[in-house]
Amino acid sequence: MQLEGIRVVDLTRILSGPFCSMFLADMGADVIKIEEPGEGDPVRAQGAAVNGYSLYFANFNRNKRSLTLDLRSAEGKEILRSLLRRADVVVNNYRPGVMDKMGFGRAQLQALKRDIISCHVTGFGLSGPYADRPSFDFIAQAMSGFMSVNGFADGPPVRAAPPISDLVAGQQAAMGILAALVRRNRTDAGEEIATALTDGMTSMLAFLATNYFANGRLPQRTGNDHALASPYGLFEAADGQIAVAPSNDTFYFKLLDALELGHLRGHPDFRTNDDRYRHRAAINAEINARTREKPVAHWIEAINRAGVPCGKVLDMGQVFDDPQTRHQQMRITIDHPQHGRLDVLGFPVKFTDDPCRVHRPPPVLGADTDAILAELGIEASRIAELRSRNVV
Repeated sequence: MQLEGIRVVDLTRILSGPFCSMFLADMGADVIKIEEPGEGDPVRAQGAAVNGYSLYFANFNRNKRSLTLDLRSAEGKEILRSLLRRADVVVNNYRPGVMDKMGFGRAQLQALKRDIISCHVTGFGLSGPYADRPSFDFIAQAMSGFMSVNGFADGPPVRAAPPISDLVAGQQAAMGILAALVRRNRTDAGEEIATALTDGMTSMLAFLATNYFANGRLPQRTGNDHALASPYGLFEAADGQIAVAPSNDTFYFKLLDALELGHLRGHPDFRTNDDRYRHRAAINAEINARTREKPVAHWIEAINRAGVPCGKVLDMGQVFDDPQTRHQQMRITIDHPQHGRLDVLGFPVKFTDDPCRVHRPPPVLGADTDAILAELGIEASRIAELRSRNVV
C-alpha cells in the first residue's frame, strides 16, 4: 500500500476530517481514530442503518482503528502525547485555537515530534475576522459564492445536495498531507496545513470567478445552461431528458450532424458561440424540437457516436445499476464482523499496481483501544484501571 508505515492520529468527526483521513487509510496508512468514550463520532447515530450500524459512519471510517479516549482528563492527554510521539500526521477539525487550549498547538506538537505533520480542517481558516465562527456545509456554500451562482435565473440561490464543502475541504486536506509527506522525505521537516470549507468552495468557482475578475460583472444563475457555452444543458427526448455538452464550435457542428440539423450551420444567429449564447432560447428550441422526435436511448447512442458528450440524468438506483459504475466498482460491500454485509461507496482513485482495498472494516466504537494502548507499552492491569474510570 502506498502509505504503509505512515501513522495518522485522527482527531476529527462528522465529515470533512473523516473524509480526509479515509483517503489516507484507503492508501494504507494506519489511521487511529480518537473518539469520546461512550459516544464516539456523532455520525455513528446518523443516517440510515443496516443491521444496527450507520452506513454514513461506515462509508467514511473504513480502514481505521478506533481508540476511545477522554481528552479532558490529564491521563487521556498523556496517552495522546504518547501516540503523537509515534505518529507521522495528526488531523483535527476543531475550531481554531482548540488544539492550543488542549496543549497540542504547533510548538507543543513539534516538541513531541520534530517532523510531525499537523493538519487543521476548519470552517473559515485559522485566522481572520471569521475564524472563530461555527460553520457547516450550508454556511460554506452560502458564504463562498457557490450558492449565489447555483440555481435558475428566476429562482433563489440553491445549495448542492451533497455536503460538498466538507468533501472538497477533506480532499484538499488529504492532498496537502501527501505533499507534506513528500517534502518531509526531502527535508526531514514537519509542516502545518490548514484547509477551510469556505476557501475550498471559493477555489471551485473556476471561470465564474475569473470572468468577474475580468469584467467586474456578477455572474447570473443559468440553471442547467452553461454560463459560457451554448447550446449546453438538458434537452427533451420523446421519453425523458438528455444531458448534452458541446463546449465549443467543433462539438456544436458535430451535434448538428448527429441531430440531422445541418441546415442550421449557416444560420446567422448561430454561427459562433457568442451568437448562440445571445440567442440561447432560439437554438435550444431548435434542438428540443428535434430531440423530442426520438427516445433517450436513441439520442445517447447517436450523439456519443458523433463524439459529443451526452448522457442521461440517472437517479440513485440507476447510477449504481449502471454498467460503467459497476465496472468501476463505485459500490463495494464490506464484511463487518458484528454487523454483516455493508454497502459503501468505492474508491475514486485507481492504482494499477497496488490498488486501494478494504483491509479493515469500519470500527466498532473503541474496538481497538486495548491493542493500541498495548502498542504504547501500557500493561493490561493499567488499561483495566483506565477503563474503570472512563479515561478509555
